[in-house]
Amino acid sequence: MKSTAELISMKNNDKIVMVTAYDYPSAKSAESADVDVILVGDSLGMVVLGYDSPVKVTLDDMIHHAKATRRGAPNTFIIVDMPFGSYHGDVNEAIKNGIKLYQETDANMLKLEGADSIEVIKGLVKAGVPVCGHLGLTPQHFGLTGFKMQAGDIEAAEKLIEEAKAIEEAGVSMMVLEAIPMDLAKKVTEHVYVPTIGIGAGVETDGQVLVYHDLLQYGSERLPKFVKAYGDMSSLAVDGLKAYSQAVRDKSFPDESTTYKKRVFD
Repeated sequence: MKSTAELISMKNNDKIVMVTAYDYPSAKSAESADVDVILVGDSLGMVVLGYDSPVKVTLDDMIHHAKATRRGAPNTFIIVDMPFGSYHGDVNEAIKNGIKLYQETDANMLKLEGADSIEVIKGLVKAGVPVCGHLGLTPQHFGLTGFKMQAGDIEAAEKLIEEAKAIEEAGVSMMVLEAIPMDLAKKVTEHVYVPTIGIGAGVETDGQVLVYHDLLQYGSERLPKFVKAYGDMSSLAVDGLKAYSQAVRDKSFPDESTTYKKRVFD
């Protein structure tokens, strides 16, 4: 397992490969594929739980899924999202929530969205919890921003650069840049000393992250513009289930090879 220091040292050297996964089997696959980092994102609300946004995901949901992910990937660096509402109120309560999430999941780092929780970042870092920032499109704020590209003009771009500097100064060890122009992502990457991880931010960041279910087309029907699929698990699953259904209906399953041989009655 890479350490926080080792990941920071990869900046400007080796690209960091991050995959967002939420459970034991997906984490096990990601670890077998030798990814550098697994992110247990609150996007599980939409991808796994069927919500229309991540805002319904609770701290207990994140703990549940992150613990399963850790069991599937015991030797991979794991980052866990602090969910909506768990760090936006009282600073001390937010830090307490973060410590609980960090302790109970055996995570290596926590991720917080936006630049409006500077004191929480400072408090967590002071307590010994590594933190990853997240700027640009921040899904927990979708009610205000929508799911679209962010910082598309010079004023917004300059503000995002200042936010990146601010969260770095607060103590983040890494930051995700989502759905921002490629040249802005490049400039941010050049202006901060910690690794930047892009998603819909071009190739000039220090690493990339995609959701397991998106890149493998596993239950994901409409892929964002920035996603490239590297498999088609949904079609494979449907084909397998159809073959199973047909076998049950035509009585070819179970057959002799899948039936216990011992007879109770003569």
